[in-house]
Amino acid sequence: MSVISSILDYNKTFVDQNKYERFQTTKYPDKKIVIITCMDTRLLELLPKAMGLRNGDAKIIKNAGAIVSHPFGSIMRSILVAIYELKVEEVCVIGHHGCGMVGLQSSSLLDAAKEKKISQEQIDILTNSGIDLSKWLTGFQCVEESVRNSVRLIKNHPLLPDSIAVHGMVIHPETGKLDRIIDGYSNIVSKDEMHI
Repeated sequence: MSVISSILDYNKTFVDQNKYERFQTTKYPDKKIVIITCMDTRLLELLPKAMGLRNGDAKIIKNAGAIVSHPFGSIMRSILVAIYELKVEEVCVIGHHGCGMVGLQSSSLLDAAKEKKISQEQIDILTNSGIDLSKWLTGFQCVEESVRNSVRLIKNHPLLPDSIAVHGMVIHPETGKLDRIIDGYSNIVSKDEMHI
């Protein structure tokens, strides 16, 4: 049986037995926070549990390395939607120790792509189209510095209100211990200061 078939079989039972009822909530996060974190499988349940979060408490955005790499990419768009449409008041970037993006080089990823039958011609098309694959497919050397860079990009976005706290943390993927890298409260502007 395929993975998808077993998932669909389980899903039928889940729905038929009304197991979804305990997860029902609204689209607005109760704790008014959006979290950007890594797609690492070790964090799937650990991160929310380590933060005391339940279904409905937060918006969670995941990608490889918890990296916000472009001010007008899908991650930043999702953050802005969370703020302006879903009443989020805080942003938290959470990287993790032992991340697969540490030391990742584009050359190893492209070699793996070639092993999966992606031709050099296909790679050349991207390069000739102006895509800098060496930058786009490269990770980082230090998780703390990567978190700082993502926080900086978010905080300096022209559409981000000054009243939004942007935090940076690193989680240990075995214990769930959180280390604060950036205290987002230290540089927010209150509504009183904004004269709203």
